[in-house]
Amino acid sequence: MITTRSLPVSPDQQLRNIGWNWMLGTDTLSYLTNEAVVVSPDEADAYYEAANQLFEMLVEAGQHVIDHNRFSELGIPDNLVELIKLSWNDERHIQLYGRFDLAGGLDGQPIKLIEFNADTATCIPETAVVQYAHLRANGLDEQRQFNAVYETLVAQFREILAENSDLQPTLLLSAMRGFPEDDSNVAVLGEAAREAGFSVDFEYIDKVEFSAEEGLFKQNPETGHFDKFDFWFKLLPWEYIGYEEPDLAPILTEAVRRRQVLVLNPAYSLLFQSKYILKILWEFYPYHPLLLKTDTQPLTDRPYVEKVLFGREGANVRIVDEQGRVTAEAEGEYGDYPTVFQEYVDLPTDAAGNRYQAGVFFAGEGCGLGFRRGGVILDNGAQFVGHLVE
Repeated sequence: MITTRSLPVSPDQQLRNIGWNWMLGTDTLSYLTNEAVVVSPDEADAYYEAANQLFEMLVEAGQHVIDHNRFSELGIPDNLVELIKLSWNDERHIQLYGRFDLAGGLDGQPIKLIEFNADTATCIPETAVVQYAHLRANGLDEQRQFNAVYETLVAQFREILAENSDLQPTLLLSAMRGFPEDDSNVAVLGEAAREAGFSVDFEYIDKVEFSAEEGLFKQNPETGHFDKFDFWFKLLPWEYIGYEEPDLAPILTEAVRRRQVLVLNPAYSLLFQSKYILKILWEFYPYHPLLLKTDTQPLTDRPYVEKVLFGREGANVRIVDEQGRVTAEAEGEYGDYPTVFQEYVDLPTDAAGNRYQAGVFFAGEGCGLGFRRGGVILDNGAQFVGHLVE
């Protein structure tokens, strides 16, 4: 049983005090709980070490996919393979950030990898800023968290600038329309990029202009001219580009090859985003203490979770017991993708029976912890719960 601490005072005023008023009124605060998970220093250290170790393992698995041309097994469309290889083999293409979803880590339960959100991970504002402000609002020391997400993102942006000094420090941030949560996540990344030395602008993806020869542009509303940006962060999944906007894939490939634009996160993040990488990790590291058995066939000797390769927010997930009976199921829009079957593991629970899944951000290293709370399948209705190290 895990322990939580009551935090009855909302962080609204604290967010105003630090100048993050723009976050108020978005849907970031609406699902914040009025409590925090109590985490011991040793547990916080274990989450940090797990993220670092898992990323090293993912890199080895990714290299194997490239060396043995296993892209189709991962569900990766052919039109992105060249760009994945291009970004993988050029060290200037740095993974900006991602988020590990982990089971366990509390109350003596071992940490287990559920998946790595490598491409378009969200929960940045609540992890980096809101839970920090929530401690301050309740008179607690905000340093009592495993939370350096914002500072580490700034450092990552600085490294990206330093490694790409041949490019102009102009960054265009993009998201899809109609998703205020995405806008909030992009806004935090923009603040970190500005602090690192970028000039930053925003445009919804449907308004961005692309050229294979010249790169990426946004029309300036004041002058009518098209401004060029040498860096592009998109909160749009790479597999969406490959499957839904196939004409864009070769344009981006050529623009990246010509050094007209550098895309964040790089195309190779799709290697880690595909849940098939969980099977490859198990091939490489069978029975590793951080991993759950994963295969392309149903597991006959234990409960398992059936997942689509590119599902998100718990959609298209089925939980099956050892007798083959479906015990929980979530519908979704990703049902056309192939599936993998991952060993089921219980999440830590509190006295009320709520289940908690740890999210550990990785930006060059493990850099921050937060929790999502909900039922057997955590979907987009799950609550965010901050933490307190003591």
